[in-house]
Parts: sequence; structure tokens; C-alpha cells
Amino acid sequence: MIPTIPQPALLKTLWTAYVAAFFAFLALPLAVVAVFAFNDSLFPSPPWQGFTLDWFFGDTRPRIGVFHERPILRAIGTSALVTTCVSLLSVGVGLSNAFLFNRYRFPGQELLYVLMLLPLVVPGIVLGISILVFSSRIANGLWDIAQWDIDALRPGLTLVILGQFSFIATIATLVIGARLQKFDHTLEEAALNLGASRLTAVRTVTLPYLAPALVGAFVVAFLMSFENFNTTLMLVSSDAPLTIAMFDRLKEGSTPLLNAVSLLLMLGSSLLALVMIAFQRRG
Repeated sequence: MIPTIPQPALLKTLWTAYVAAFFAFLALPLAVVAVFAFNDSLFPSPPWQGFTLDWFFGDTRPRIGVFHERPILRAIGTSALVTTCVSLLSVGVGLSNAFLFNRYRFPGQELLYVLMLLPLVVPGIVLGISILVFSSRIANGLWDIAQWDIDALRPGLTLVILGQFSFIATIATLVIGARLQKFDHTLEEAALNLGASRLTAVRTVTLPYLAPALVGAFVVAFLMSFENFNTTLMLVSSDAPLTIAMFDRLKEGSTPLLNAVSLLLMLGSSLLALVMIAFQRRG
């Protein structure tokens, strides 16, 4: 465990082979998906038929590309709307929760903290079904009592946003709270001694310190929302996000178009991860 202690050559070889096999296990499926996004074939499988960009820029069927496939583009726009709303809500509530659990002590705090963590251990499909049943009961009750038909309580984007927010807000709370615990409270006290109000001290001292965590929480929430499937499947209607649209397309038969979409998602996720790392290093 200490690098300076001599290690047997066999042990080093086995350790190197294990690390290489581990990363190959993670990277090879992604590499295969990326490679066959450029395959000049109607099927995303061997043999290799040649290089083409049709699955990105093609405008005639059956080789229509991602940038000309309107259902896919519409699904990407829907996913962008959902993920942006979920991320903003999660970071805002996560920031409030972080201050609540780090700065204050009140009866029932431990129980409230456990309840906040509960959505993380509940399977996504169970969470989605529970939200759907609960909202449907409320909608049906309001209709029976007052003849009110509230679309927001029916399957649709509103329920998708609320369903994803119910567990992603917990992750944002943990990310922001971890950095807030390291904050030196004397910096706020110094600002208060210099005449700043409590809100001004938090805005000018604490929030800049939390900026890397806020960006990190937003990126994590964005990625988790964008790739969420189980909870979204239970709450979606005709306006399907990208994961549901890809699932529906896969049921009809896979084509390299889905590989192209997957490659774009990998590149976008990697870019967001680099942004998060850059802000964390800056912080």
C-alpha cells in the first residue's frame, strides 16, 4: 500500500492487467457504439461497411441523420427543457437544504434528513408509479368534487419535472452541503462586523465560496435528469424526452441513428464534466 515498498513483479503485472481490464470493460462498449455511428450500413452491427456521416447529416430516408430527424430533435428539445427546469429547482432547493441542515438545529432534524435521503433508495420505477398514483387520485378527487380538470396532475412534462426533482434535489443538497461544511464561518462574522447585513454577507462571501459546488450540483442534476428513464417512463405523455424517444425507436428496430445520438450524448456529457472539473479547480 506504500509506494516506496518494493513490490513483486508478478503482483505489479497482475495489478496492471486488472486496471487495464477494468477500464476496457467500461470503455469498450462506448467505443463500439461510437464507431458504428459512422458505419455505412443500415444496421449498427458488424461487418464494417465503410465510413459515412449520413447518420449525422443525411437528409433522405432511410439514411436520415440526427440533425434532420425531427422527432429526435423535438425529443432533445423536450429533454433540454425538462433538465433545465429540474436542475434549477434542484440547485435552488439544494442550497436552501444545505443551509438548513448545516446552520440550524431543530427538533426532528434527523428524521427530516432521513426523509430527504429516502428517494435515493427507492427504485425509480416505484417512485414514478407512486407519484403517478398520488397525483391521479388528487386529480380524480378534484374532478369528482368540483369538476376541476387540472392537466398538471395528469401524465406530462409537469409530472416528469416533479418526479425527477423529487430525488435529484437530494443529490444537489449533498453536493452543496459537503462544501458548505468546509466553510469558515468567521468570514461571515468579519463581514457582519464591517457593517454588512446577514443577506449581504451570504451573498458576497458565502455564495462565491459555494460557486464551484453550485455549478457541480447543476451539472450533476442536468446529467442525471437527461439520462433518467425509469421515473420518466411512468410519468411521460406524448411529449417524450430523448430517453423515451430512443426507447420507442429501439422497439421499432435499431439503426446507426441511435448510435449517432448516443455519441452526441457522450460528447455533451464529457463537455459538462470538464466544465464541472474546471470550476472545482478554480474554487
